[in-house]
Amino acid sequence: MGRLFGTDGVRGRANVDLTPELALAVAVAAAHTLAEVDRTHPPLAVVGRDPRASGEMLEAAVVAGLASAGANVVRVGVLPTPGVAYLVGETKADLGVMLSASHNPMPDNGIKLFAAGGHKLPDEMEMKIEATIEANGAAEWRRPTGGGVGRVHDLLDGADHYVQHLVASVPHPLDGLKVVVDCANGAASEIAPVAYREAGAEVIAIHAEPDGLNINEGCGSTHLDVIRAAVVEHGADLGIAHDGDADRCLAVTADGQEVDGDEIMAILAIAMRDAGTLTDNTLVATVMSNLGLRLAMSKAGIRLMETKVGDRYVLEELRASGLALGGEQSGHIVMPAHATTGDGILTGLHLMSRMAATGRSLAELASVVTKLPQVLINVPVGDRSAGAAAPAVLAAAEQAEAELGETGRVLLRPSGTEPLVRVMVEAATVQTARDVAERIAQTVREASPVPA
Repeated sequence: MGRLFGTDGVRGRANVDLTPELALAVAVAAAHTLAEVDRTHPPLAVVGRDPRASGEMLEAAVVAGLASAGANVVRVGVLPTPGVAYLVGETKADLGVMLSASHNPMPDNGIKLFAAGGHKLPDEMEMKIEATIEANGAAEWRRPTGGGVGRVHDLLDGADHYVQHLVASVPHPLDGLKVVVDCANGAASEIAPVAYREAGAEVIAIHAEPDGLNINEGCGSTHLDVIRAAVVEHGADLGIAHDGDADRCLAVTADGQEVDGDEIMAILAIAMRDAGTLTDNTLVATVMSNLGLRLAMSKAGIRLMETKVGDRYVLEELRASGLALGGEQSGHIVMPAHATTGDGILTGLHLMSRMAATGRSLAELASVVTKLPQVLINVPVGDRSAGAAAPAVLAAAEQAEAELGETGRVLLRPSGTEPLVRVMVEAATVQTARDVAERIAQTVREASPVPA
């Protein structure tokens, strides 16, 4: 069996790669791995999904698998990923399952697992689940009978509890702000407009009519052109764009300029510094964040810690160091005081709260970050590890960083799944970044050529 779990759970084309049989197997293995199945009362699992049509099918398989392993199941229906994580903690469940492929197109779907407390699984736990599936198989799993079979219930007011939690976290009401929110025809479609209105904003919702097929289709955080136009058309103060499962948030200014995760993190970090809630005056971001964020944080007296790419690694660092804010350039922002994972609606609320509290526009707040031009080249190679670590490649990267000095940087990263080496260069100008990146990319090609 190949590696099932990627950077964000199990994902693939629904009913082809991600079949009901696989979903059932993952659910059973997760129940046996995460839950204490031999204790005096049965384990509890929370199951939610985004509105993809295939989610109905996969939800049925997951629920059946969990119940067959003796777990009681609480279905919460269509809910953002962070909402499911929140309810895992609130209900004191042993595990949670979210069926979503996040920002991926509709034919895809995925399975995200949460441990007790609503925390994402560490790599070793995912590997243990995979090993359980491979070693045992459905025929040999322990199967309770009679009263030992799990029961299934629906939590009808889970969304209300989640919205109340979000609104209660807002440090300053959003009165006077007008926002356009793009819900990506996804899990945020009902909840995001309600949360923003209850916090005091005037809300214009677009792409908030999911039909199971239109999730992320030309909308949401991966397609900002529509919300740019809508913000200008409605004379709004800003726009907020979510993805299919609402765990990320990007924004646009009143004149339609994009505000990415780096700029949002900077705004929130400075707000939390001013409020005295930014633990150790430290922000956690990945190595892919723009150098402009590091320079802005240094100027603001805030330390920036870097992790590997992936919000799971940001989460791990936040938990290990007891820190209060972290995220990714893509808009996954984590505030552990209020959420155990990236939460796009929470991020949107706190971003607007800062605007309302200061009376400053989003463009003015985001101007603390001057982003450096960034060029990324994906170089096909024969051996991605050898290509990234070849002495000639490392020497070329070292020479380039010496040339760039404090006005740029070089990042070499072998792909985790493809025969590629990713060469990323930041510099004072686009042309300089492109020239340096191409020079290093050519060295990579020569060090590990693709077999003919």
